[in-house]
Amino acid sequence: MSPKASIITRFAPSPTGHLHLGHAYSAWFAWHEAQTGSGRFLLRVEDIDRGRCRPDFEKAIHEDLAWLGLTWETPVRRQSDHMTDYSRALVSLTLKQLVYPCFCTRKDIAREIEAAAGAPHALPDGPDGPVYPGICRGLGFDEVENRKAAGEAFCLRLRMDTAISLAGPLDWTDLDRGRQRALPEIFGDVVIARKDTPTSYHLAVTVDDALQGVTRVTRGDDLFEASHVHRLLQALLGLPAPEYRHHGLLTGADGKRFAKRDKAQTIRSLRETGKTPAEVWDLAGVARDQRP
Repeated sequence: MSPKASIITRFAPSPTGHLHLGHAYSAWFAWHEAQTGSGRFLLRVEDIDRGRCRPDFEKAIHEDLAWLGLTWETPVRRQSDHMTDYSRALVSLTLKQLVYPCFCTRKDIAREIEAAAGAPHALPDGPDGPVYPGICRGLGFDEVENRKAAGEAFCLRLRMDTAISLAGPLDWTDLDRGRQRALPEIFGDVVIARKDTPTSYHLAVTVDDALQGVTRVTRGDDLFEASHVHRLLQALLGLPAPEYRHHGLLTGADGKRFAKRDKAQTIRSLRETGKTPAEVWDLAGVARDQRP
């Protein structure tokens, strides 16, 4: 990216609960990165999980961020409004023979992994847990079509080895850790489209960042490894590669990172107990001269 180019960042929460202190810090981190480069700060609503996302949580995201003094560009991109974008990307990958249907349930996968646990070449764990053991990887065309016709639910997985071979060696840049060699194979045949929607987190955010012109992806350290998969998808889909900056995660007094189930630490609950925005920024560890 040119030194004179505008920095474009985004904060992309899922409306599955109220924002907590960790979200506040992550939103500020993205906003602050944009401010340091006279750039643009975007808000994106990642609501592909139709079973857990709720309109009232989405409304609360806007209210809480505005109460904290953050401002963002409009319109806000909502993933559920852009399924055709993800479908086009999925078609591109399918035409390259990089995806295959997987009919496995979680129990099927767990049973296969347990059976292989004592084998000499048992599958290792990846960033998301045990790597998929490839149960459906070799299904023939007729069996796939018959199972689809029978109404069996299926997701789509990326043929990781084929994808890596097609893309060739890749790297990506984390501004704090330097140049990183892309190692998407640590995820195995990652899900690229879920059973209930024609995309997945990995595919949707990769497409979104490109379409929104995001030049610097900021997010927590817990998503550091996901950048390996996203860099691969960028190469396969012919999309630009942004810079990355990953920040540490806020933790509570017990040392555990904040989660949406920790209702006492949500921005909404802190507001209701009479906390001011300044006091919430204090709790999030944001210096006074760097706040909105």
